[in-house]
Amino acid sequence: MPKSKLRNIIWDFDGVILKSQDVRDYGFMEVFKNYPPNRVQQLMDYHHQNGGLSRYVKIRYFYEDVMNEEISDEDVLLLANKFSQIMKKQLTNDKLLIDDAISYIRANYLKFNFHIASGSDGRELQYLCEKLGINKYFKSIHGSPVPKKTLVNDILTSNKYYKKATCLIGDSQNDKDAALSNGIIFYGYNNLDLKSECKYIDSFATFTKKIQA
Repeated sequence: MPKSKLRNIIWDFDGVILKSQDVRDYGFMEVFKNYPPNRVQQLMDYHHQNGGLSRYVKIRYFYEDVMNEEISDEDVLLLANKFSQIMKKQLTNDKLLIDDAISYIRANYLKFNFHIASGSDGRELQYLCEKLGINKYFKSIHGSPVPKKTLVNDILTSNKYYKKATCLIGDSQNDKDAALSNGIIFYGYNNLDLKSECKYIDSFATFTKKIQA
């Protein structure tokens, strides 16, 4: 199928649509502020190295791998909810929207089938998109605790999308893995570390021309 037939675009959220890294960093540090700073730094390092993973995975990593402590599913959920409350207060500022991406989305949402698949909590993501006034641009919005690979597969299956007509746009290795494991095209964005290893979007001003080339 020619590139001009690309019809379905699955978007990552953090770092692609919204500039959220500083707020996400603050959230983890606030949730774990009573723990030793050197241990929290190990969590932050893991968080930065695994941008596409959900907070549920990162919270469990902190306890089981950094603190060598067991943690129940219930306690993971409690901490994740505490984190989410901070996010809901901090991330509804429309100045955090990435102009390059959101301008493209607004101009083209009637021409493509847009979906979101994010490592962010699904209910929180729905809330943020509604408050930011961008939910209307997407056919569906999906988040954790379901893994991103599964989210992408669910979107493909439920919509009966042709894989060669579908791409995922993301800023992390996890996004790339989710795309390739589902047999769809991956475009890196807003992370120069990805530029040498995949198709890459420098600016959405030239994206439509790129996919029709």
